[in-house]
Amino acid sequence: MSAIADEVRAALRDVQDPELHRSIVDLGMVDDVEVRGGRVVVAIRLTVAGCPLKAEIQRRVSDALTPLPGVETVHVTMDVMTDEERRRLRAGLGGAERPSPFQEGSSTTVIGVASGKGGVGKSSITANLALALVARGATVGVLDADVYGYSIPRMMGVTRPAVAVEDLMLPVESHGVRLMSIGFLTEEDSPVIWRGPMLHKALTSFVTEVWWDEPDYLLVDLPPGTGDVAISIAQLLPTASLVIVTTPQLAAQRVARRAAAMAARVNLPVAGVIENMSWFVAPDTGTRYEVFSGGGGEMLAAELGVPLLAQVPLEPAVALAGDAGLPVVAADPASPAARALVEAADGVVTAVRGASAARS
Repeated sequence: MSAIADEVRAALRDVQDPELHRSIVDLGMVDDVEVRGGRVVVAIRLTVAGCPLKAEIQRRVSDALTPLPGVETVHVTMDVMTDEERRRLRAGLGGAERPSPFQEGSSTTVIGVASGKGGVGKSSITANLALALVARGATVGVLDADVYGYSIPRMMGVTRPAVAVEDLMLPVESHGVRLMSIGFLTEEDSPVIWRGPMLHKALTSFVTEVWWDEPDYLLVDLPPGTGDVAISIAQLLPTASLVIVTTPQLAAQRVARRAAAMAARVNLPVAGVIENMSWFVAPDTGTRYEVFSGGGGEMLAAELGVPLLAQVPLEPAVALAGDAGLPVVAADPASPAARALVEAADGVVTAVRGASAARS
């Protein structure tokens, strides 16, 4: 029995907490292991009562132990950590003492997705870029800084709240992307009515008091326009580069130019432009219609001296996928819009590297 118990403990070391991405053994979540014949009983101590991912933890433990020789059944019990155990776990994670974990020298590439006006599909672009980067094998976080008009939770299919361990909030993970939004802390239909200082405080908390765990990329869904958030992001995320989203018509391009001017004022380089809703292809005839004619994306990119990263066609599938909580690059990867968004993700990676090199 001792040999089986040793194998069980070794296998548990490979089981990661789905939110903290650390071994449940190293986190102190494994309380006791009993082997009774072929029956294994594992006692797990959760970080918080009512942990929304306890079923996932139970599944991971069972999946890790069931294939072991001599193990016939696995029973997982759940309890909650004491305050002292939770403090020890929190101390081991670090973070939250720094002004921002994304200062110079951070391994995370920070990309702000901005627009001059609302309604150009900026949040949809952000969600799809995130999934396209995950498909490349990257670890990705999305910070929903569009506090007044947050839509990332719905687009990513998240309905549960965020969990906190002591003073550290844990991102909500969906489709392999780590997410933080004011939408996880409020009722969906409740308006956020804040003045500038409260907005800055919330964004500071989302950067410094969230367990981002140094993802390869952090995408920041910025609110439209040139308000307080841009200044806060420049202070909290000084290594960020911006991608400007516009639609083809000249009115949108001229407003997007202001977002680029704002970026220059706060020393955030613009890495490239994505033109959304570039054209519509009629499904019955295959005829291409430029609904918002004007070539605004190409003109803006040329004016700024940056690449036009992609032109994304107008497709009902994009909106339907976002409303269903699974962005189109995953829901319908063969669609023209999905292919354009994957192209945009590839272009963003190259362009941001170039912008970062130019800045250094």
